[in-house]
Parts: sequence; structure tokens; C-alpha cells
Amino acid sequence: MSVSSEIDMDAAMARLKGVVKQTPVLRSRLLDDHVGTEVHLKAENLQTTGAFKFRGAFNAIAALNADVRDRGIISFSSGNHAQAVARAAQLFNVPATIVMPHDAPASKRSATKAYGAEIISYDRYTESREDVAAGIRDERALTLIPPFDHLEVIAGQSTCVQELFNQSGAMDQLIISVGGGGLISGSALAAHRQNPDCQVVGVEPAAGNDVQMSLQQDQIVQIEVPETIADGQQTTSPGVHTFEIMRHHVAKVATVTDAQILETMDWLFRYQKQVVEPSGACALAALLCGEVQPVGQRVGVILSGGNVSLERFTELLQNRAAT
Repeated sequence: MSVSSEIDMDAAMARLKGVVKQTPVLRSRLLDDHVGTEVHLKAENLQTTGAFKFRGAFNAIAALNADVRDRGIISFSSGNHAQAVARAAQLFNVPATIVMPHDAPASKRSATKAYGAEIISYDRYTESREDVAAGIRDERALTLIPPFDHLEVIAGQSTCVQELFNQSGAMDQLIISVGGGGLISGSALAAHRQNPDCQVVGVEPAAGNDVQMSLQQDQIVQIEVPETIADGQQTTSPGVHTFEIMRHHVAKVATVTDAQILETMDWLFRYQKQVVEPSGACALAALLCGEVQPVGQRVGVILSGGNVSLERFTELLQNRAAT
């Protein structure tokens, strides 16, 4: 049985109905004219907890048997999945423990704590978050909900593109930011169910192109923790499940520089009045800066998150203006 056949997108859509926000699709004549086709921006920066991650986290926790769920949830994340799991667990009134790097953005750590989760810190450069979480899971008999390599998480993420197609119609091309591959895997499965010819393109920071290399070499490639402003994409390899799906459903993966990401954050703020974090702007950066050429008449781009503090947002754009 293939991994794809185990992803229940319809069950995820049913679980999330009335729970997640149906985020808007933004349009821009300026952007359409610039790239030469219709661009549909799915604004997941406006989702509950500020990112698409809430979809997968809630679906995975909702799919558990109640007695398993009640014992508690553990996960690991640099921020967006952490907040999503913490909030979903809070809605189910179950305890959540999150393993987060000590250098995770302060705003993401404080939000995770505010949702009631216990935070366990680790050093992302010297320790394995998977090992830290596994030790706590075994000690406390908790259930692990990882950020991307999980069938119900992937199914939950598929609802974003299911929504987009319901709102705007089928796309000829989807451009999606890639960390571990949960969003693009679910999105590709949802897209190809409705339009098998839809081209799905991933975008990574140039400093952390583990997925691009993995697909090129047809095997999972592990890299060092990348140094990039896109903290949500500081993953070191794709997941086993996500890699298998991407091998069959993702046409290619492009990369963008931090400077191109900053240019796109600035563009979104100026012309769409949207505050988007670096990882959330990564996909659009590839289109806006010409690293990905549009295909067909209708292109969908997911603005995957908006969890960036005022101080950090201002600092990033001021530094861009100074260079």
C-alpha cells in the first residue's frame, strides 16, 4: 500500500470543518501583471495560531482515541507547529509538552507557553530534537505528534489546498514553501485529485536545500542546520512519508535567498497590507523574483505563516533598507 493511499483527506476536511478558519484568497493586479498570469495567494498567515500548521496538528490530535489523547501529547518544533499543537491540545483539554530550540523566536515560545504547553529547551546545533522528544515520550507515556512526517498531519495540511480549489477553482500550478514536506505533500495530493496536470513546485531557502538535493539524488539527504532567516524551514531532511509523496507528486524544488525573501515580505506589506514571516513569504519570493516561472493561467501560492514579532519584522526590513 502506498503512503498516498493512507492519507484520508476527506476525514481531515470533516474533522476541521468549523474549527479552522477558511482563510481568504488574495489577488493583486500588480502581481498578475508582473508575472503574466493569475496569482491566487492563500493567506494562511491569517489562520488560527498564525500558520497552516494548526490544520495538521488539530487533525492528528482529533484522530486519536480519547484515552490515548487524554494521556497527553508531545511534539518538537521551532515555533509554528509548537503553537498549533499547544492550541489544539488546549481545545481538547489535554496536556502538551513541546521540545523547542533555545534560540527559537521569543514570540513563538511565549505564544506556545500561553496556550498552556510545557516547553522543554534543547540546543538545535548539538542535540537531536527527535531524541529529546522520544526520551520524554517514553518516560511519560505520551503520544508524539511530529511536525510533518505523520499521516494525519499530512492529511490535515491537505485541507488548505482543498479550500483553495473550492474558493478559486483548480490551479494549473501550485508554489509552496518546503521545510520537512508536510504542507507540500498534503497540498500535492489534494491538487492532483482534482487536477492531475497541476504542476507542484516547492521552494526552500538556498542555505537549506535538503529537499531539493533529496529529490535530485532520489534518496533522503541530511544536511547541517541551515543558517537562514526562515526559521520555519531550518529542517535538516525531509521525512520518510513526505519524501515518498514528493517523489511522485512534486515536479521540482527551487531555492531563494534570504534577500529575496525579505524583498517579498516588504512587497506583501506594501501592496497587500499583510505581515508574513520569512518562511511564509518563501514560496511567493520564488515567483516574484523569477526563480520559478508561472505555468498555465492560474497559479496558487500559499502564504504559509505570519508568526513574526513586530520587533523582528521591523528589524528585518530595516536591515534590508540599509543594504
